[in-house]
Amino acid sequence: MALLKVKFDQKKRVKLAQGLWLLNWLSVLAGIVLFSLGLFLKIELRKRSEVMNNSESHFVPNSLIGVGLLSCVFNSLAGKICYDALDPAKYAKWKPWLKVYLAVCVLFNVLLFLVALCCFVLRGSLESTLATGLRNGMKYYRDTDTPGRCFMKKTIDLLQIEFKCCGNNGFRDWFEIQWISNRYLDFSSKEVKDRIKSNVDGRYLVDGVPFSCCNPSSPRPCIQYQLTNNSAHYSYDHQTEELNLWLRGCRAALLSYYSSLMNSMGVATLLVWLLEVSITAGLRYLHTALEGVSNPEDPECESEGWLLEKSVPETWKAFLESLKKLGKGNQVEAEGADAGPAPEAG
Repeated sequence: MALLKVKFDQKKRVKLAQGLWLLNWLSVLAGIVLFSLGLFLKIELRKRSEVMNNSESHFVPNSLIGVGLLSCVFNSLAGKICYDALDPAKYAKWKPWLKVYLAVCVLFNVLLFLVALCCFVLRGSLESTLATGLRNGMKYYRDTDTPGRCFMKKTIDLLQIEFKCCGNNGFRDWFEIQWISNRYLDFSSKEVKDRIKSNVDGRYLVDGVPFSCCNPSSPRPCIQYQLTNNSAHYSYDHQTEELNLWLRGCRAALLSYYSSLMNSMGVATLLVWLLEVSITAGLRYLHTALEGVSNPEDPECESEGWLLEKSVPETWKAFLESLKKLGKGNQVEAEGADAGPAPEAG
């Protein structure tokens, strides 16, 4: 028994074809939107590629760009099919390919749904790549004279100012690395010598942070050096006083920013997916309704349209049987190839 059977007369078939034509061109616009969103996310990730460890984070924007282009292609073709469906002569050339086209549309809907899920679930990979990339970027902050790394100081400073953050997980991350270049250190100074000697790796570590960590909205002038020394500043206690620095780490700030972008894009992709599913179902109804016209010379006769020719369990069973037959056919071909040519008669 056919699933979700609906009766159509000529008027209903014409309205269905016209409605699907309109929906397909609306979906082309939606595909352009997906393409634009993917391109925007890719540009945003490229902007800060220096503080990202690898290119795994570009999987989502690349996927959005790909499904956006496919949506434009598939729905343009479907719009043409729906337009030609009103003319029996033009529809005849599409008739042999409609089942294949509908199968491709189903696969595309599955792909679109998976891309929407990726927008929500790939937060973990983005978090790891940001953590490693920011940690490496902070290490290169002082290398303003090293080719290939001389831009890192500017990148980190602009990042901390724009996203109102400091360090990887917090401002104390700067205490663990030497972020001041050796060219700006007075090695004849006893304080500099003592700090370098006190460190196993011979690094100049201070309890200070770069200027970009300062919060300009704080009423007190920024305290960026000797943050843990209460006696170095008047009326200051670093354990109880609210510091005039950005307290949030840049990893959390960037992760929040990109996660909000990806969540919004995931919602947009799901909406496009719902539109594509509706179009595929409508095309299936149009296809079966036109196939069910008993007398092609009488276009006004009634016909029936459905989603599946059989029930869901029967359709699934038939699909599994077709896969088994395909597997057996491949096995027979492989055995025939292994047997080799027959021996010649004596």
